[in-house]
Parts: sequence; C-alpha cells; structure tokens
Amino acid sequence: MRFSLYLHIPFCAARCSYCDFNTYAGQGTLIPHYLQALANEIHLVGEQGRRALGQTVPVHTVYFGGGTPTLLTARQFELLLSALHDAFRLTPPAEVTVEANPNTLNLSKLRALHAMGVTRLSIGAQSTLASELRLLGRRHGFPDVVRSVELARQAGFDNVNLDLIYGLPHQGLQSWQASLRGALALQPEHLSLYALSIEPGTPLHTRVQRGLTPAPDPDLAADMYEWASAELEASGYAQYEISNWARRSADDEPLAPRLACLHNLQYWRNLPYLGLGAGAHGYASGWRYSNTPSPHAYIARLRAQQPAEFPFSPAVETRAAVNSDLAIAETMMMGLRLTLEGVGDPAFRQHFGVSLGDRFRTQLAELQAQGLLSWDGARARLTPRGRLLANRAFAAFL
Repeated sequence: MRFSLYLHIPFCAARCSYCDFNTYAGQGTLIPHYLQALANEIHLVGEQGRRALGQTVPVHTVYFGGGTPTLLTARQFELLLSALHDAFRLTPPAEVTVEANPNTLNLSKLRALHAMGVTRLSIGAQSTLASELRLLGRRHGFPDVVRSVELARQAGFDNVNLDLIYGLPHQGLQSWQASLRGALALQPEHLSLYALSIEPGTPLHTRVQRGLTPAPDPDLAADMYEWASAELEASGYAQYEISNWARRSADDEPLAPRLACLHNLQYWRNLPYLGLGAGAHGYASGWRYSNTPSPHAYIARLRAQQPAEFPFSPAVETRAAVNSDLAIAETMMMGLRLTLEGVGDPAFRQHFGVSLGDRFRTQLAELQAQGLLSWDGARARLTPRGRLLANRAFAAFL
C-alpha cells in the first residue's frame, strides 16, 4: 500500500474575501519556526511509520497546500523536501504538487523547484477578469497568471493546473465563458473548476448578509457548470471528477487520464494519506485525524515532542476511528465523485467482503430511477444530472 503526504503551509500575504481555509496573514516572522516544526513532524511520523509497518513508509504523491506555499523561498522548500526524502521512501515517479499564487512566482524559484523534483504546479488563477479578482480579494491580475504559466514552461514544468471559480455574485454566463476561455488559451494540462461557496465568517459572507453583494444564483451556477463541461469536452479535456478535468493524451487509461491529479485520486479512492502541518487532516490505519490549526500551538507541540503512535504526531488534536460501515459510506461518497471510474464492484467486494449490489441494492435502483446514477452490475457512476445533484446521491449511502 502506497501513501500520500499532504503538507500544510498556512501563511498568506493577505486573506481573500471568500477564504475560510486554515490560513494566516501577517505572520511571516513565524515561518522559519513553523518550518522547523514541520520538519520535526516529518521525521517523527516517518520514524513511527517505519516501526509500525516494518519498512520505510512508501509514498507516491506529495502535495504542498495552503495558504500560499510559494511564499516560501527555494531554500525553505529544499529543507522540507530533504526531510521528506530522509523520513519516507518516495517511489518513482512520485507526483509532487505545489500550490502557487501567481504573484509569488519567478523564474529562479520555479527552476529551483523543478530541479528539486516538484513535478506539478497548481496555480490559483480563480478568474481571468479584473472585476472578479477584486471581488474575491485576490492580489494578482490575469497578466500575472499568463506570466506565471510562461515562466513555469521556461522552468521545465509540463503539468500545470489552473483553479477557477464560477457562480460569483454579479457574474453572468458570458463573463464565465470569457474567464474559462481565457484560461484555456494558456493550454494548461489540468483545470479545477469550483462553484463559489459563501462561508460564514468570511468578508464576502458579511457583505452578502448586509445586502451589499448579491448572493450567488445556484441555477445560473448549474448552467455555468453544464456549459463548462461541454466546452472542455470539445477542447480536448476529459472530466474525471466532478470538479476536475485533465487534457486527453494518447496513453490515457479508460477510467483516469494520465494527467489526472494522482494525489487527489488518493482521496477519492479512499486510500491512506498522512496530514502534516497545522490544521492538516489525515486518514491512515483506520483513523481520521487532524492537527491543531494554530501555527503557534503546532510549533509548541512539536517542540514538546510528546510520544505518539503512527499515524499520529504530537500535533494531533482530533481523531476518530473509522469502522466498516463508515468506511463503506465514505468509499461511496468519495468514489462517486469520480465521473469515469465511479465505484467498481470487484474492488468494493475485495475490500469489504460483500458485493456492491448486495449492500446497496435498493439505493442503486432508486438512484437509477431518478436518473442520478448509472449501474450496470459492475460499476456505479453519477450521470450528468447526478453531478448537479451529487449531495442527494451521496446521502443515499449514509
């Protein structure tokens, strides 16, 4: 069994108006102390894994998320990657992704990251239109995105993802079409498209609550999603997950494009991953867990180095055992997000000792009758309509 690693870098230059992630602005002086704590956690969890598994933990994907990981210098990335190679066995060809904000990239940093073994960039473009970027509180313009992609190509990167958000207040279908087409002109290998969610506690939520900004229109967002799906299909991209598309290539597998994000596939296939860093979540050895979200508390816990057993570290704040029923429900909810692969009966039967049809006969039949699911006795997949009503389909398996 191969693991994935998620490393959380919680620092940002400024907080975006829609963001409710575990991120912190204005704490740059804390970064060196945080990275030392993160390196310590890497070594501790790696050593505990070696004792628990009887071998160095094999890892095939690494994901630096945030926050803004590219606030780090090349030297700071080198510190973390060196710790990872010391503590874990990265099985080649390992996918190593770094999330990036366009205004934090330069050619020197990109060349250094590529030389260190970073294989994939995920750039937070969010929109190609200046008015929408201002609404979202982003600190870059679309010319910065264009320049970032150009620099990434010069540095040798051949796997670049662009994130875009749709369903924004004031956003019409035409402006969404212009935004997506602007991103397509950059010929990214991968696109992630997310409907805006107005989260409590964010500045954007406050503006909507006060009537200063209109709430998103869910029906219009659905139209945007359906248009994008058709446009990307015509542009040579395969939709392999509800929100993710990868450019088709000649050597694609039937159920997952070669350029699909392997790290995220680990989540959607309900396979083990280790969360490292403040607020990071993990799933391994029958446990779901999360680290303390506060960078200050995280640093203090790693300095104290209280004993912990794999997959936990001294930073763990919450943990919950995953029993068989919960594991089955999670497998269905996450697996059905995969639009090509879905949930296959052979793998389900092998893992849980019961066939998919026997376990969920009634639910599969009802969702088929509602037009939300296709089920041929071997594989369950969401239909195009089911992708729009995915939460209704997921709820059937709880």
